[in-house]
Amino acid sequence: MRRSLSWPQFRCFVGGEELHPDSYTATSSTRRGQSLSMARMGRLGTLMQSGCTIVLDSLDTFDPTLEVACQALQWWSHELVQVNTYLTTNDAAGFDLHWDDHDVIVVQLGGEKGWEVRGPSRPAPMYRDHERNDTPSDEIVWSGTLCAGDVMHIPRGHWHQATRVARGDGHSLHATFGFVKRTGVDWLTWVVDQTRRHEMFRRDIDRWGTHPHVSATTHQLKDRLDTLIEELPQSRFLSAREAERPARRHVATAGILGPPERLVCVTEFPPQIDTSGDNVVVTAAGKELTFVPEAEPALRKLLSGEPASVSNLNRDTEADAEAIVGALLDEGICAELTPELTAGYTGLVPNVEDGGTVGDA
Repeated sequence: MRRSLSWPQFRCFVGGEELHPDSYTATSSTRRGQSLSMARMGRLGTLMQSGCTIVLDSLDTFDPTLEVACQALQWWSHELVQVNTYLTTNDAAGFDLHWDDHDVIVVQLGGEKGWEVRGPSRPAPMYRDHERNDTPSDEIVWSGTLCAGDVMHIPRGHWHQATRVARGDGHSLHATFGFVKRTGVDWLTWVVDQTRRHEMFRRDIDRWGTHPHVSATTHQLKDRLDTLIEELPQSRFLSAREAERPARRHVATAGILGPPERLVCVTEFPPQIDTSGDNVVVTAAGKELTFVPEAEPALRKLLSGEPASVSNLNRDTEADAEAIVGALLDEGICAELTPELTAGYTGLVPNVEDGGTVGDA
C-alpha cells in the first residue's frame, strides 16, 4: 500500500499464469515529475476475491524481523539468504511443477496449502547450465498439506508445486528462505579472477605464433594455473568471500541525532576476530581494523550479532568504548539500533546484558 513496488519483485498469478503488471500496478507521478510504480489496491482486492497468488520477493529489505532472521540464517549457514513471500487466496493454483537452483526452507505463516515434492531429474542442476532440465521426475518424495507453523526443506533441484485448488474459501501465506550455496564453478571462477594479478595471463593470446611457441605458452599457463589452484583452495575462497562481502544497508546518522545508545553488527557474515598477535584484528565487510588487546571483550559483545548497550560497554570494559564504537560505526561494520531495527530483534534475540528482551530495554 505505502511502498513503490514494481515487477519482477512484485508479481501476481491467476490460474498458474502470470498477469501483466499493468493489470495490478499503476504509475503515479509526483509534483516533481518522478514516476512511481504503485499497487492498485482495489484491483488486488478483486483478484484476491476471485483467487490469485501474490508474490513479493526480498521482503527482508522491507521488514526488520525478516531482515534480522535472514542475517541470523546467514551467520548460521555461511550462505547468502533471501526471503520471498507468497499469498494464495481461495481456490487459486500456485506455480506449476518446477525446481529451484538453491535450497529452500518453506515456513507456513498462515492458512494452509497442498504441496507435492518430487526428486531431482538432473544431479546438481544450475540456473546457467550445460543442459536444460525440463522433464520432471516421476518420484514423489512427499505430498501433503502445510498448516500454519509447519516448516519444510526442499533441496536444490527437487521438483515441487503448491496449490489451493478445491480447498474453498481461505488463504495461504508462506515465506521461503532461499540459500544459494557456492559450487565448484564459483570457486574456479574466483581462481580465474585471481589470475589477473599475473602478467602472463594478461597478455594477448598469440594467434599467429608458431606451433611450438603457442604450445610452450599454453603449458606455461597451465603450470601456473595448477600452482594457483593449489595455493587457492576452496576453503580460502569461502573465507575470502565472507570477509570481503559488504555489510547490508543500514542507517548511518554520524551522531547528528545524538550519540548512539545501542548498536548491532550488520555484516552479512560473522566478523573474523584474530587475537594471535600483539593486537586484536577484526576482518569484516572488506575492512581490516586493528585494536589494542584490552578492546577484545567489548569487540566480542559488539560483534556477537546481538544488540549491545554503549553505557554497559563503558561500565564493563577497560578500553575506550566510545573509540571502539566510533570505529565500527565509521567502517560500517556496526550500525545504530534504530527503533524500527529494534523491533526486528524483539522476541527473537534475548538481551544477555539485563536479562530481558531488546523490546524491554
